[in-house]
Amino acid sequence: MLNEISTARPQSLFTPVQMGKLQLPNRIIMAPLTRMRAANPGHVPSELHVEYYAQRASAGLIIGECTEISPDAYGWADTPGLWSAEQVRGWRAVTEAVHQKGGLMYAQLWHTGAMSHPDFFDGALPMSASDVNPEQESVTPLGRKPTVAPRPMTKNEVRRAVAEFGTATKNAMEAGFDGVQIQANYLYLIAQFLNSATNLRQDEYGGSTVNRARFLFEIVETVLEHVEPGRVGIKVGPMHLSGPFAASADTLPAMEYVAKKLNDYDLAHLLLMGATTDFTGSPLEQLAGRRHVSTLSAALPRTSYRKCPPIIPH
Repeated sequence: MLNEISTARPQSLFTPVQMGKLQLPNRIIMAPLTRMRAANPGHVPSELHVEYYAQRASAGLIIGECTEISPDAYGWADTPGLWSAEQVRGWRAVTEAVHQKGGLMYAQLWHTGAMSHPDFFDGALPMSASDVNPEQESVTPLGRKPTVAPRPMTKNEVRRAVAEFGTATKNAMEAGFDGVQIQANYLYLIAQFLNSATNLRQDEYGGSTVNRARFLFEIVETVLEHVEPGRVGIKVGPMHLSGPFAASADTLPAMEYVAKKLNDYDLAHLLLMGATTDFTGSPLEQLAGRRHVSTLSAALPRTSYRKCPPIIPH
């Protein structure tokens, strides 16, 4: 038996793999996990962040917790940011600790949009594509509270948010991260623009699938001004359990459009969320029992699906 073990082929999970510009020592990737440990006025990563991520540096890659790009983007209690010099210094201590243990780490860039709450803005409304309540719960300093109808963003605010993703990317690289992941998952600001139920705009950022996706791709292009594409990933999820984010007739066509257009950028990875609900009776019923990736991967002939395994957490 000992001889059999010693001569067995190594498991693929523990073998190196190339992901964009990074050579990962193994194929175990730590997904982003909100920790709520930046419980300080400046939303700065603490010594606890340093210890936590250093303990996990043996993963092939760590994707850091959701990190807000600006004060306007803030919307989850005690989460860290990436807009101030103090925050950059805090994250640098984290990345240095991870690197000292041989690890690699991405920052995940986040704008919560309508998932935020007036409690974060002295009673003012959070912003989004349109004034549609996402009908979810916001995690406020006083506990979970129902979301409210946000205020629609002006064009100048849309442009400023795009620019803030670029600034946060610059800050992430200064903080020593090995790359960034854009949080475009089903609940937050980018998804609020992509979703026809939460985006009722009549300008160039609303209406057609192309227009609703414009915000996302302007962000991608701005991020790429500060870091090479082989160090950039994106997290998407086409639907959520309830409210305006439930599956509609637009869900799959919009995600297919996004996935195909991402081929133009040759990014390092695409993180797809698994199903969070039963598809029965929805426009996605034909996908019941299948992962989203089984539908979308065929639309990605030149992306990282050909270069390394996609990340598909549930």
